[in-house]
Amino acid sequence: MSEPRPNISQNHPVIRQLDDAAINRIAAGEVVERPASAVKELVENAIDAGARRIRVEVADGGKTLIRVVDDGCGMTPADLPLALSRHATSKIDGSDLMNIHTFGFRGEALPSLGAVGRLSIASRGAGQEGARIEVSGGEMSAVKPAALAGGTSVELRDIFYATPARLKFMRSDRAEMQAIVDVVKRLAMAEPYVGFRLADVSGAGEPQVKFRVEAETGDLFKALHGRLAQIMGRDFAQNALAIDAEREGITLTGYAALPTYSRGSAVAQFFFVNERPVRDKLLIGALRGAYSDFLSRDRHPAVALFLSCPPHLVDVNVHPAKSEVRFRDPGLVRGLIVSALKHSLAEAGHRASSTVATAALGVMRPEGIEPRVYQMDRPSTVPSYAAPSQGFAEMAGGFSARIETVAPEESRPLETLPLGAARAQLHENYIVAQTETGLILVDQHAAHERLVYERLKKQMAESGVRAQALLIPEIVSMSEGDCALLLEAAEDLAELGLSLEPFGAGSVAVRETPAILGEVNAEAMLRDIVDELTDGGTTSTVKDKLEAVLSRVACHGSIRSGRRMRAEEMNALLREMEATPHSGQCNHGRPTYIELKLSDIERLFGRT
Repeated sequence: MSEPRPNISQNHPVIRQLDDAAINRIAAGEVVERPASAVKELVENAIDAGARRIRVEVADGGKTLIRVVDDGCGMTPADLPLALSRHATSKIDGSDLMNIHTFGFRGEALPSLGAVGRLSIASRGAGQEGARIEVSGGEMSAVKPAALAGGTSVELRDIFYATPARLKFMRSDRAEMQAIVDVVKRLAMAEPYVGFRLADVSGAGEPQVKFRVEAETGDLFKALHGRLAQIMGRDFAQNALAIDAEREGITLTGYAALPTYSRGSAVAQFFFVNERPVRDKLLIGALRGAYSDFLSRDRHPAVALFLSCPPHLVDVNVHPAKSEVRFRDPGLVRGLIVSALKHSLAEAGHRASSTVATAALGVMRPEGIEPRVYQMDRPSTVPSYAAPSQGFAEMAGGFSARIETVAPEESRPLETLPLGAARAQLHENYIVAQTETGLILVDQHAAHERLVYERLKKQMAESGVRAQALLIPEIVSMSEGDCALLLEAAEDLAELGLSLEPFGAGSVAVRETPAILGEVNAEAMLRDIVDELTDGGTTSTVKDKLEAVLSRVACHGSIRSGRRMRAEEMNALLREMEATPHSGQCNHGRPTYIELKLSDIERLFGRT
């Protein structure tokens, strides 16, 4: 027999109307999770008020003080008590909850903050007298005069003092401060024309500025690029592609980094819907789909994407914190993001991120070297004698690498082309090419893997991948589960030029392979395909699955490490890279080449 539940009265339950203080504390649990949530609500109010400069000051990670000062439109003395009432707002009239153009609209933030902490608001509207109001633990004071030039100043002290249980869930001052910095940075990305300053005023010393950006000028893309360079770093700004696309009234703008500028986690992914920072599974999934052709599963792209649409196409009233949204047509949004990003990445051609070269130089750079003037560089009074020129071709016999030189077959010198002229092959894997301004180092296997993959995709899109029949079918023994997985996908694999048939228990017969691959190890290729089919079991579309399998197949048809190449082959590879989209990275997002400028090389040797 079950025991009576201790938290439920055995008498008839009585329905009670909670008082305003209890209601506000309950609402605060949803709206204000931590000090960073309070900062977010107050800064969003300042932006909605038309502020152009916002100053945020916090102490002890926001636990003892949060102060937000803005130069916005301000409030009148009569507005202050109303602003602290639940569901009182100037941003909507309540007639249409789908027509929302501001950050805030629920009218919950200020009364919730006043219910859990000591809140003070001083404000002055244009042509009005300054006024101040205070509320502590839900108890509101009378409005008093205040000296204020304009705008609004909000102070929140001792957050959660009225709800001590919440204090036990607070993290360290450092962790709470970092969360506040992240919130302010996201809002600063959304508003490049607004200046932000965040300072830590803990203790008696000078305030420590944690984040500061000035208001940007110029058109939207210029302003946004400048703001992202300050927040996400110069490397991101230098290696990001501008995104500008529109479909059926929905606009996507922002910047997306090249695949070779990827991260080990999703910390550099920022999404905004009608300027509101959001974390949405649909947007994250669309981003992964757009980069699935270029990055392995353990790498994550870096982006700052801004989705703009009519308010009636998106519901921002999903959660009190307003960090989640719901789209009326999610398929349209996903398709716009995937197509826009893939188009921009294709237009980037063979470009790879500049950080690759920077990292290479950092590895090679000697410590503490000072520029020197060597004896050979000094003016000499001794007559000089011209030594016979000896190029790589003449020196080839003394080196282990195969080195050949050929005359350019076209009128334009190869050195003037983006990837230059092949000069050497090192360790039978790396091609060294010379350009007018430096040198290029190419990973021949990674580069050719991408080229084969792009050719396979083109063939499949046009007429299906051409197959070549094996004179003697190759029998591959595998587990029964792997065989079943392959045979289940046999129809799709046939489109890729791979023909399979069952061959008894635990074996399959390979009768045809993709012609473009030439002679391949069928067993190794099939095991890679099984891995891809297993890992990609949740892929959303058949096309995504096929392209993922094609990526694995392309690796088996690429120039292998250790193969010596003639100069003609090396130059042909460079020319094809220049003409092929996405050739700056292999199928897994690693760079296919590194470009070193001559000026950087000279600095390595102290010649500048």
